[in-house]
Amino acid sequence: MCPRTRKKKFGKNWTKAKAKVQRIHTKIANARRDYLHKTTTTISKNHAMVCIEDLQVRNLSASAVGTLDAPGTNVRAKSGLNKAILVQGWSEFRRQLDYKTAWNGGHLIAVPPQNTSRTCLRCGHVAKENRQTQARFACVKCGFKENADLVGAINVLRAGHARLACGETSLVGASTQEPTEATIRELACA
Repeated sequence: MCPRTRKKKFGKNWTKAKAKVQRIHTKIANARRDYLHKTTTTISKNHAMVCIEDLQVRNLSASAVGTLDAPGTNVRAKSGLNKAILVQGWSEFRRQLDYKTAWNGGHLIAVPPQNTSRTCLRCGHVAKENRQTQARFACVKCGFKENADLVGAINVLRAGHARLACGETSLVGASTQEPTEATIRELACA
């Protein structure tokens, strides 16, 4: 044991400190969960159709360490991004949005994320060079300029409308939550 250590492992003070840290983490987790529930409830109550990118969170948050033969680059920055993605709870947000839109009679449409932020709104030109920075979109063909996130969101909405119109709505799978009273009555009447 190090002479500067103040708490002996599994001692009374160590146990009290551990319980204090656990309480803090529980409060943080509850605040995040509450925010996700309130946000998804608001979205599902106010919109009959919600279009989202079908992002693979597991792939987005994969490690950048690499192997001994091919070590990764920017490992520290990637680990920070991974932590930020996981802390925000994208998968949980999608799961809650799925069952809440279904409960409220809406549709959740998952759109493939390929080229959603690289496609021009005006001419439809798709190129990697269209999005030169994280924030700015500038079409190399027609010169259209706009915020890249806005362009991506409009492209996701257009793709969702197209999928709904063509009847190939890749609606997110059945919910894992129990149905509400209204849903049970609808099923009984059908």
